[in-house]
Amino acid sequence: MTRTRTTAARRFRSDGPACFETRSLSRDFGEGPTRVRALRGVDLTIPAGEVIVLLGASGSGKSTLLNILGGLDRATDGDFKFRGRDMTQISETELTRFRRDHVGFVFQFYNLMPSLTAQENVELVTEIATHPMPARDALGLVDLTDRADHFPSEMSGGEQQRVAIARAIAKRPEVMLCDEPTGALDSATGVRVLQALKRVNRELGSTVLLITHNAGVAAMADRVITLADGQVREERVNDDPIDPEALTW
Repeated sequence: MTRTRTTAARRFRSDGPACFETRSLSRDFGEGPTRVRALRGVDLTIPAGEVIVLLGASGSGKSTLLNILGGLDRATDGDFKFRGRDMTQISETELTRFRRDHVGFVFQFYNLMPSLTAQENVELVTEIATHPMPARDALGLVDLTDRADHFPSEMSGGEQQRVAIARAIAKRPEVMLCDEPTGALDSATGVRVLQALKRVNRELGSTVLLITHNAGVAAMADRVITLADGQVREERVNDDPIDPEALTW
């Protein structure tokens, strides 16, 4: 594995524990001759407050890693900490509480309720969050206040994805985990979605982990992690991340 470091001071240095730490993290699916090793001893330290892009081909382990970090799955072996807390042995109830209180999820497909307006879709989360922001404020962070009363069928794909981001950030999460959030969008629309995620990072201080197949997106990240065959093959820190509006792909 190659780790590229820079001498520049990191813009998002945190005095507290790292957002995530993994040591020898592994995940197997199946048993015996049909066993698939999705992760093979992943060692990572992810500082709080950064935008991190995870790159890698299909089957490299990106989504498996994201699911474990987000509490949607459990590792087969190894250690996993969130803000210094050992997450390996916690109960299902504690894992549910972790997802509810600390993590916002954004997926490639928007998973909005078609019978609810944009505001009502966001309010689904505010009803269960501990310290939610008003749904209209969350929509404002993604520049969709004027679409609050529209249904998903009345919005473009990019607008629907930004509603999904607003829904995720309404709980004020410490972490945003995004699995191919621009995968179903054209480049111009995808840039608007990435701008929304960058704004969440900047204004709320959320750590953003973003999976993509698109290597060009890496230019907006503070840190880029490349996976292959279930292992971290390269980790590098960007000296000067660019604004998403300057991205091309």
